[in-house]
Amino acid sequence: MADPYTTLGVARGASEADIKKAYRKLAKELHPDKNKDNPKATERFSTVTQAYDLLSDKDKRARFDRGEIDGDGNPAAPFGFGGGGGGGFRGQPAGFEQAGSADFGDIFEGLFGGRRGGGGFGAGMGGRAAPPKGANIGYRLAVPFEDAASLAPQRITLGDGKTIDLKLPNGVESGTQMRLAGKGEPGPGGPGDAVVTIEIGNHRFFRRDGDAVRLDLPITIAEAVLGGPVKVPTVDGPVMLNVPPASSSGKVLRLKARGFTGKTGVRGDQLVTLMIMVPADNEALKTWSETERENLGNPRASLGV
Repeated sequence: MADPYTTLGVARGASEADIKKAYRKLAKELHPDKNKDNPKATERFSTVTQAYDLLSDKDKRARFDRGEIDGDGNPAAPFGFGGGGGGGFRGQPAGFEQAGSADFGDIFEGLFGGRRGGGGFGAGMGGRAAPPKGANIGYRLAVPFEDAASLAPQRITLGDGKTIDLKLPNGVESGTQMRLAGKGEPGPGGPGDAVVTIEIGNHRFFRRDGDAVRLDLPITIAEAVLGGPVKVPTVDGPVMLNVPPASSSGKVLRLKARGFTGKTGVRGDQLVTLMIMVPADNEALKTWSETERENLGNPRASLGV
């Protein structure tokens, strides 16, 4: 894998916030749902996610910066060993991640038969490092729009066939990652983690606007003129909304706490935009309009026309 900093387009000294911002931008651009006919974008999406997984982990990022692991999270081969030629020492098998600094004593002992303790190549090179943990396993979890807004628990099936009910975090959005400790590949130092990336689905009439949910609501001319209660869909189910008399298309009404829950735990609102629907073949309405055309005034007077 390439340098994860280069993959995300950030400097080595980038802050956690800068790294997260860069990942979210790339994840949105490269998401498979937006690039169904572009396999290269899907492949790069996976590479970008892997780079973020490494740099968002403080321990792994520090070890990469020190040259202890490569961009895939595998231990870097010391002193030039592990090159492309045949027969060279290649470090640990793929799929393992070193939990601490490299144990050069073990390496030299394996290569040259050096003894631990009183002398040999392993002496004076520090204590024995912790055994490597297993590799992390990445999962993608598609979450319906309504479930993400209401933070409904989500069930995921792991690679071992076991199912887990996940509690979505406040402020969840596409690209949010959840780490399940100990649910990755087994290893000598214990299992790695499962990293679940959330992907929120689109909705056929709801739209997300920050923590708010927007909806264009069709209403009849009678409902616009007379006002009154109308049934409105929300992510939590339908509710009644009172339309004020003489409402025009474009008027926005608010339903409190029917949106997404923000990172602070405060839930956003649902913003309902009224859209007056004019029937195409209503002769009575046509007759009334012809009679009252001159009495309805000029709605464009404020525009100077």
